[in-house]
Amino acid sequence: MVWVFLLIPLAVEAFWVFYPAINSFSLSMTKWNGAGRAEYIGFKNYTNLATDSIFLTALRNNAIWVVLFGGLSVVIGLALAVALNKPRRGVGIYRSAIYLPMVFSLAVTGLFWRVMYQPDGPVNQGLRGIGLDSLTRGWLADPNTALYAVLVAAVWRQVGYIMVLYLAGLKGCDPALEEAAAVDGAGRWQRFWQIVWPQLRNVNTVIFAVTVIDSLRTFDIVWAMTRGGPYDSSQLLSTYMFQQAFTVVNLGYGSAIAVVIFVLAIAFIITYVARAVRDAED
Repeated sequence: MVWVFLLIPLAVEAFWVFYPAINSFSLSMTKWNGAGRAEYIGFKNYTNLATDSIFLTALRNNAIWVVLFGGLSVVIGLALAVALNKPRRGVGIYRSAIYLPMVFSLAVTGLFWRVMYQPDGPVNQGLRGIGLDSLTRGWLADPNTALYAVLVAAVWRQVGYIMVLYLAGLKGCDPALEEAAAVDGAGRWQRFWQIVWPQLRNVNTVIFAVTVIDSLRTFDIVWAMTRGGPYDSSQLLSTYMFQQAFTVVNLGYGSAIAVVIFVLAIAFIITYVARAVRDAED
């Protein structure tokens, strides 16, 4: 009976996850527009990716996205979790307000920030109000700022989620160890890095995996705000994959980009988890 209960979800997973994934690998070896028979072309899609300037731009932008989106989300989320971990009056309101953006979909968040970045929107109005008129611009229309403008919106939404994960981790830390270190004369910074941070190892593993996956599959917010423009300056692997697969209807080429995303995500996560397990065993 145990095997029956295990095989049923495994069969569902195989049909809805494993089969489409394997099919994407095989489709990436073909040239196909969705109609008729797919033409097998081997690794030609992958060799074309190596010389595709838009793909290389998207790959570079994804590297920037992983570093900045992941780094800023973790740093700000951790700082907020530490600041709001202690019980005090009104702390629940602050936690709820910070987590609130996660309630909205990425598409809604993107539309909200498009309004914020309008030439006469709150961002430019705020800069004019403090005398920084020279910094005002069309944030989403400028190739130099479009990617980073979208990045700010994505981080604004993500920090609440990271904060909640770290709050859960902090609740599991042994306060007696920190109190003993304080008695021994350890400062607040020393107590955090030497006592609290090592106890967050498991939470960090989860956050790293979630952040990397979210970074590589980010699509909705970029598509809602810039559609990869202007001039492909905010193009990510996911948006370029969507354009190739469903706008140009080059499903084989789009599948090749999807395979690259999959390989990058697996490589990041396996490397980090293996190192975390090795450090735990040591």
